[in-house]
Amino acid sequence: MRQSNSEFPDLAGFLLTLALLCCLIRPVPVAAQFAATGQPTPTPCPAFLPSEVHCFTGKSSAGAPYFIAMPKDWNQSLILFAHGGPRLGSPKLAETIEDLERFEVMVREGYAWAGTTYRRGGYGVRSAAEDMDHLRALTWQHFGQPKRTILHGQSWGGNVAAKAAELYAMDLEGKRNFDGVILTSGVLAGGTKAYWLRSDLRAVYQYYCRNHPRPNETQYPVWQGLPVGTTMTRAELAERVRECTGIGTPVSQRSAKQQANLRNITSVLSIKEEQILPNLAWATNTFQDMIGRLNGRNPFSNQSVVYKGSDNDRALNAGVERFAADPTAVAELAYDSDLSGLIVAPVITVHGIHDPVAHVSHEAAYRRTIEQAGRGDLLVQSFTDEAEHSRLSVPTYPTIFSAMLNWIETGKRPTQASIKSACPVFAQKYGAPCLFLVSYQPANQGH
Repeated sequence: MRQSNSEFPDLAGFLLTLALLCCLIRPVPVAAQFAATGQPTPTPCPAFLPSEVHCFTGKSSAGAPYFIAMPKDWNQSLILFAHGGPRLGSPKLAETIEDLERFEVMVREGYAWAGTTYRRGGYGVRSAAEDMDHLRALTWQHFGQPKRTILHGQSWGGNVAAKAAELYAMDLEGKRNFDGVILTSGVLAGGTKAYWLRSDLRAVYQYYCRNHPRPNETQYPVWQGLPVGTTMTRAELAERVRECTGIGTPVSQRSAKQQANLRNITSVLSIKEEQILPNLAWATNTFQDMIGRLNGRNPFSNQSVVYKGSDNDRALNAGVERFAADPTAVAELAYDSDLSGLIVAPVITVHGIHDPVAHVSHEAAYRRTIEQAGRGDLLVQSFTDEAEHSRLSVPTYPTIFSAMLNWIETGKRPTQASIKSACPVFAQKYGAPCLFLVSYQPANQGH
């Protein structure tokens, strides 16, 4: 019998083992598990924070570095930040400080902020979600339980935070661990549905470009990302994209062939020019990491996809690389990253409708998941007229967090209109525009 080394457990065996363990072992409260964890150590705050903020750093017992910023006039609300990516390579605390810099407005608003690198780089939603709950327990233990704890997930961290909100919603006594959840520019369709665009992009790009891999390089299925043991930098990939499509050079200098390749790729996949490189990079290095954790198995399929919008759809569909998903890989990826919608805390999402990295249709997928679970009353979705992903207009964030706290305190569910109407005070304070939309709902995007 073949033994798997996958970090995503073999599903049937795992569930059987879990059932047996549940009969034998009484769960230990998370806070108790961290009673012996080293205390956060005071550290100088980065220069972008106000001078009266106190900062702390440390490492959880699972090995996840973290950074905490505590304002002098703390409003007794704690933000637990789940970062996106996933970032590859060894965890670097400097990256968490970069996260804090993007969202430092919340510290200025009086919120405590805690973020972690997670225990390791690479794909793994459940692992990262557990690290978020570890961070919650550690922060509560050292600073005391705040009045409100808000989980904030950004980009792929939206998947992490949404998963944590399902897995660690309540403690063993039925008390909530998170009072609210905010998901910004979130990857919320779940792993088995979130990356259709990127696997399609690898196939369609290779049909037109034939340089990823090149004919004289080791051939491999495009769903693999890269062969095991090989690397490719963003700059190296960008050069291949430039060769094929002219991206990175003035339009006037692009050849007719480059223009045709670019037109076909963007038309077939319904994406913009600027979306090609970031999504192709994800479908290169992160696919390689993901497939490695799935023990080399493929969770993607384009067997039944009919590609449309090219100069010659018949030739494209006849010549594009086809691949079928391995059922075990799909099951393991679903176990790790798909969402059930079984939430107990209120959730507010915000997404730029022209997001070039995480398509706004992720919000439609998440809404459908939540509604199918019968929890639609706990979800409010908001949208901005932006083509940004990593950081939206600054007033967006204090507006959303203020709406969340008001919802928690009063029980009155916010609306897109009420969120928009609350924004101008923050726009005036921070000198940046309010870009919220009203009555916008994204369409589902099937495969």
